[in-house]
This record gives sequence, structure tokens and C-alpha cells, in this order.
Amino acid sequence: MNKKQMIEQAEESLFHVYNRFPVVFDYGKGVHLYDELDEEYLDFASGIGVMAFGYGNEDYENALITQLKRITHTSNLYYHQPMIEAAEKLCKASQMDKVFFTNSGAEAIEGALKTAKKYAYNKKGPGDYEIIAMENSFHGRTIGSLSVTGTEHYREPFYPLMSGVKFATFNDFGSILANLSDNTCAIIMETVQGEGGLYPAEQDFISKVRELCDDEGILLILDEVQCGMGRTGSMYAYQQYGIKPDILTTAKALGNGVPVGAFAVTKEVAENSLVPGDHGTTYGGNPLCTAAVSQVFDMFEDYKIIDHVNEITPYFSNALDKLVEKYDFVTGKRGLGLMQGLVLTIPVKDVVTKALLEQHLVVLSAGSDVLRLLPPLVITKKDVDEFMEKIQKVLDTFL
Repeated sequence: MNKKQMIEQAEESLFHVYNRFPVVFDYGKGVHLYDELDEEYLDFASGIGVMAFGYGNEDYENALITQLKRITHTSNLYYHQPMIEAAEKLCKASQMDKVFFTNSGAEAIEGALKTAKKYAYNKKGPGDYEIIAMENSFHGRTIGSLSVTGTEHYREPFYPLMSGVKFATFNDFGSILANLSDNTCAIIMETVQGEGGLYPAEQDFISKVRELCDDEGILLILDEVQCGMGRTGSMYAYQQYGIKPDILTTAKALGNGVPVGAFAVTKEVAENSLVPGDHGTTYGGNPLCTAAVSQVFDMFEDYKIIDHVNEITPYFSNALDKLVEKYDFVTGKRGLGLMQGLVLTIPVKDVVTKALLEQHLVVLSAGSDVLRLLPPLVITKKDVDEFMEKIQKVLDTFL
């Protein structure tokens, strides 16, 4: 079956909710993907920030194969070693106290919202509790996660959504205060906004929000589904700000390709929120997924990934600065670590398409004007140089 036939068959059977590019990927090796004709593509998207170690890593694959031959599912009615090990390692890496494993980032957000509401219920009794979320944010596409996503065109077709959500302006503490009420039970934000355009939280802003939450008995939920797991130069981005959330959501690179997410909470939140019967999942935390999580944390340590990200980031960042200097339509760069965006005045979708189809370079967009770059965390200077060669050939066509 050739590519055209495969795409036609896919469109016959799959619900058309993605505008997929006309590429059929077959396998990967290192930081490269290969299509059905064995043509090579440089991957600077890593499956939207998932493939931290790239493709074909033997340590990772062997850990999954070993677990696959043992057991893949038990349900959460029983204990198993991979879940125990993964939970311990996630608590250690995040400095949180208790973990609930999910199947995705959106499910982690759902659990975080329920936890915050139950915490307020237990502390204050029944009430119409409210959540402050951020404009320009993205937290997922389920009803709950969509309710706190601060982009109107995502929400509009699905009203009515969860009530009691107010939207403040990211990095504007006055806007937080303007939306605060006696019913506010939580503030939710991405530490670095991803889909909204690669905006990191400002130190003064996030510190004041943390202080406000402490003073008012409000829970701070930090969504690090995309910016967590080493991408910004620390295991979790909030660790660079000297603060800690009450609830953390994490996913994507947590499983390096296996679908798994989690939300983690402090001891205070754990002791005053969800109890047996309040929340659950059939597949979440199954042996195969948590074996992947456990192996990922081991590899972060063994490969010294955080050190590597901090070593390669300046080289990558300087390369991007050169693009800003060279092209008038590249008006800026923003981001943190290996989560970077280039601000364009030309159509970003056209750049993404040309890069993929003409230069075999896989990149992403964020919003309508940002070229989003989320390479595997194991990239080298050689990979950055290859990226620069390819992206300049693309951008030159817009001169």
C-alpha cells in the first residue's frame, strides 16, 4: 500500500478532527523520523514535547519489553512494583508528596480541578467555589480542562461548560486580584504557556500569586504537562522560581511515548481532599505505563539530562537569535530552555508546512504567529546546526 492509499484509508476510517500533514511516519532513530520510503526527517517537535530521549533508545525499549512480558494491567484494586517505584521517583523529582497516575495531561487537569473543589468543600463546607484561570492558556479538550482554557474559540462550541471559572491576564497580578472573590478555591496556570505562545511566568508575578494563595487559603495548580520533565532546564519549571504548587499536573515526556500523566499534591492537600470513591481510573497507573515512568526518571539521572539541557540551551538560543537578526519577519524569540518560540509576521502554518514537506524538518506552531520548537532533550550541537541549515532554507523562500 503506497502513501496515497494509506492516507485515503485513514480518512475513510478516522474521525476527521485533525488536519494531518500528508506524511506517513514509519519509525524513528535518535532525533530523526523516517517515512514509509525511508526518507529522513529532523524532529524538532518530539511528538509535541513527548519524546524526550528521541527514538529507538535501547534502555527505554528494553525496560518496556521486560514489563510487557510480565504484566500490563491489574487495575487499581491491587499494588504492583512499577507503580510504587514510579510514584516514589515522581514525588522525589517534584518535591510533592502524593501522586495519582492518569492516562493523559487532560485527565491530570480534571483530577486537579476535582481535588481543589473537594479541598474547599472539606475546609469550608458546600459552596459555589470558583477557579481563576489565565487568558491565552491551554489545559486540554475535555469539558473540565476546556473550561479553564483561556482561548475563546476552543470553548465557544461547547457551552455551557463548567461554571465558576474566571479568566485573569497572565503575568498581571492586578488582574488576579480583580477576579478574586470569597469563593475562589484555586488558581490554575501553566508555568510556561505553551499553545498560547511560549510565555514564561515572570518571577514577581508567580511569587505574588504563591503568596496570595498562602494568605487566602487558595490552592495553586501549576500545569506542567508541556513545560515539565526537564524541558526548561529543571525537572519542573516552577523549581526555577523558588516556589512550589499545591497541585502539579504532568504528562507528555513523563512516559516518553507511552500515554501516561499524573497529578501530584502536597501532604496538606492529600489529607483534606479526595478519599476512596471520589476519583478513579481503570487504566491509569498500569504496570506498563508506570514501568515507562520509572525508567524515564532513571534515564534522566543516568544520562544527566538536566545538565545536558542547560549545556545545549545557550547554543540553541544563540542560533535562534541569529534568525531574529537575519529575517525582518522574525520579530522575536521567547521561551525557556528547550521550549522556544520564534515570533513571525508571515503565516506560521505556511512555514510549518514548507519545513516538513520541502526540508523534512518537523516543527510546530503555537497560536497564529509563533513557530514552536520542542526538540528531544538529547539534541546535540550537530542537530542544532542541521536545524539551522534547514530552517534558513525555508525562511529564505519568504524573502
